[in-house]
Amino acid sequence: MVADARSAHNLVDPELIENHRRELNGYCYRMLGSAFEAEDAVQETMLRAMRVSETFEGRCSLRTWLYSIATNVCLDMLRGRARRACPVGLGPSSPPDCSALGPILPEHIWISPISDSQVLSEYSDPAEVAAARETIRLAFVTALQHLPARQRAALVLCQVLRFNAAEAAGVLGTTVPAVNSALRRARTCLAALPPEERVAEVDSDHAELLKRYVHAFERYDITALVKLLHEDAVQTMPPYAMWLRGAGDIGTWMLGPGSDCRGSRVILTQANGCPAFGQYRPDYRGGYKPWALHVLEISGGRVARVHAFLETERVFRLFALPTHILPRPAH
Repeated sequence: MVADARSAHNLVDPELIENHRRELNGYCYRMLGSAFEAEDAVQETMLRAMRVSETFEGRCSLRTWLYSIATNVCLDMLRGRARRACPVGLGPSSPPDCSALGPILPEHIWISPISDSQVLSEYSDPAEVAAARETIRLAFVTALQHLPARQRAALVLCQVLRFNAAEAAGVLGTTVPAVNSALRRARTCLAALPPEERVAEVDSDHAELLKRYVHAFERYDITALVKLLHEDAVQTMPPYAMWLRGAGDIGTWMLGPGSDCRGSRVILTQANGCPAFGQYRPDYRGGYKPWALHVLEISGGRVARVHAFLETERVFRLFALPTHILPRPAH
């Protein structure tokens, strides 16, 4: 009896629970669409797990038990809340004109970006990491928000995390037929989304294109940059609902209302399984100040989507990007 008690205690050792933080963060992010809320949800999951650790009897794996707690936390947070969205899901594209920009909308409306390092394990098999990147992409996370919360959970548990239907039923406190039914409805809903909101394949080998894109951006050579975009490329700029479609309109915007970005510098990072960079605009006080986090989706050898998140204070901190950078030294 003492040995059993010790075994149960070992299963809920705080360090063992902590080992699941990164994958739980990925799960909560897919459920909630916000890196900040995901962090809060995981912290609450850990606290609840420690508070009720003596009730864990080992009838399921520790991982499954933690996912049950995390699911309940997410469902509580989602209750009565409108879905988060990307600008392309809120209305038609706009002309590249300042008058179409509209007001700044509150943070809770938008899908927010997340750093790869917060959800992807550097020690996992490369094929597993590649598959995980697909399921944290902005388009996929945005598409998930169209689903009712329990359908969303069933889809992520079974399709992303590879729980079988019985395990998912245990997590959700329901039956296998109910899980299978939820999966069917979820897949039907995602298949019916308009083309601009569906998940498309992206390139994994993009180093050379990224180098050319960043070089053109820092030189502010918009002619060269536009040539790297798909003809029907999309650019979004949360917290504004406005979005642009087409390489021509994106170029016009950058040479017009966006021309204050001329002279910017960038720092490369990874976000949502895609290449990204922090953009710093010239600061009149000297050096460069944060302006936007750009997440690039590259497909067919060109940039298909540019998501420029302009709420930099919290986002840059999330990516451990500096709050100010110095000018390059003169040669």
